[in-house]
Amino acid sequence: MFFIDPSSHSIGRSSSSAPAAFTPSVRRGLAIDAEDFQLSPTASSERFSFHLLRSRSPLERGYWELRSAIFCQEQHLFEDSDRDGRDDRAYPIAALDHAAARGDGVVGVVRILEEQPRLWYGGRLGVHGDYRRLNQIGKGLIWKAVTTANGWGCDRFLATVQIQNVRFFQRLHWSSIDSLEIRGMAHHLMEADLAYYRAAAERRPLLAAA
Repeated sequence: MFFIDPSSHSIGRSSSSAPAAFTPSVRRGLAIDAEDFQLSPTASSERFSFHLLRSRSPLERGYWELRSAIFCQEQHLFEDSDRDGRDDRAYPIAALDHAAARGDGVVGVVRILEEQPRLWYGGRLGVHGDYRRLNQIGKGLIWKAVTTANGWGCDRFLATVQIQNVRFFQRLHWSSIDSLEIRGMAHHLMEADLAYYRAAAERRPLLAAA
């Protein structure tokens, strides 16, 4: 599991060899586009897809439940809820396992938000405990998050990353720009190389009124 968030202070292939495109389809009642299967230039799987959640998405409940399980029940970073005011202007993203036998199949979460014009952050990035040995879930969430923001005019994409995950992010073309301590835990403020994360074509939805 990885934790990245702009609010933390208060609490082997080239990029040109993109993953194979899959035929658009419908699974678990969801319309699946080819881009939903793009994990990263270093991983590809038809088992997992990654979705920008729009209003009334059938994955929304699973997204919130997994966030709570990771950040409240497991990490104890929050007591009752990990939701905050940033969720009103953030875009949630969920990873879906199409082979899951039960539930809605949500196995990973992340949110992205524009803190300042063209300055984006990733936050609340987490992977279900049963899937953390599969690096492709984390890769896919990061890929979906950064390429989505890049397609919406992002100039910089930042995240605070727990020290044990810095090397993982460096392998995914992120660089450390500062070190910091959050609640007694060492973190790095890191920045994604947008030249590696090509801009996605997904349209930016309107946020729901607060």
